[in-house]
Amino acid sequence: MNADVSGIHIASLSASQFATVYNLFSLVIASMVFTALYLLLSQGRVAPRYRNALVVSAIVCGIASYHYFRIFDNFKASYPAGDTVGAVHNLSNIEFNEAYRYVDWLLTVPLILVETIAVMALGRAASRSLLVKLVPASALMIVLGYPGEIAAGMGSRALWGTLSTIPFLYILYVLFIELTSSLDRQPHEVRTTIKRLRASLLALWCVYPVAYLFPIIGGEFFGGANGFVLRQAGYSIADILAKAAYGLVIYKVARIKSGLEDSRYDDDHDAPAPSRDRPGRAPATA
Repeated sequence: MNADVSGIHIASLSASQFATVYNLFSLVIASMVFTALYLLLSQGRVAPRYRNALVVSAIVCGIASYHYFRIFDNFKASYPAGDTVGAVHNLSNIEFNEAYRYVDWLLTVPLILVETIAVMALGRAASRSLLVKLVPASALMIVLGYPGEIAAGMGSRALWGTLSTIPFLYILYVLFIELTSSLDRQPHEVRTTIKRLRASLLALWCVYPVAYLFPIIGGEFFGGANGFVLRQAGYSIADILAKAAYGLVIYKVARIKSGLEDSRYDDDHDAPAPSRDRPGRAPATA
């Protein structure tokens, strides 16, 4: 199972390796599609000011769903089935395209930061100030990482990975230093949840560079076909947690804040139904 030095163009995958990646991609698609539907259907359970955060989160999952469909189809075309059930899946004349994943990240990573700021419902000036810093930095982080992902040499991969780390560290600075001052204006219950949310985002984002480094670590376990499977597994699981699971946490924060601001949105109450009576007119009686 030979590969070029980049660890991308794997000559063949065993039946079990193929099945592992295949099933992971399927799991990601299911997670993203149904999380997006749930978030869209849950709009009425949060106050209007927090609904944009849920919409953005659903968009993130929708974009990821589309790209994983493309990745899934590309993977099947790149490693078609052999003559028997347990046969090796040899690389066809269609290369496995990592660009789908990076285009997905280029769109979704900035939006994840947008939904994070949106659910905090900060003032317009404070939100704009944070987003102007976070969104370009996140896009730059992804753009700088892609050349290393497809690089033919480990030196180039390490160089681009290091360059990509610079905007990543800047994002952490903004989230953990500058954003802290905004948390003082949040309710206590929300402050605790947002701090956990922020820590979770950091932990999840650290999975990506670890998976990115597998070809550099090399060896029999991290290199070649095993490294390819581990990298796809790491990216896929991190995407589920950073997009689908994170979106559900965003929903939880929105529910907590909605309940604190309006008792109709408490967990003990159903979502308020819109009144059918016109303003100023008494309800009809039997």
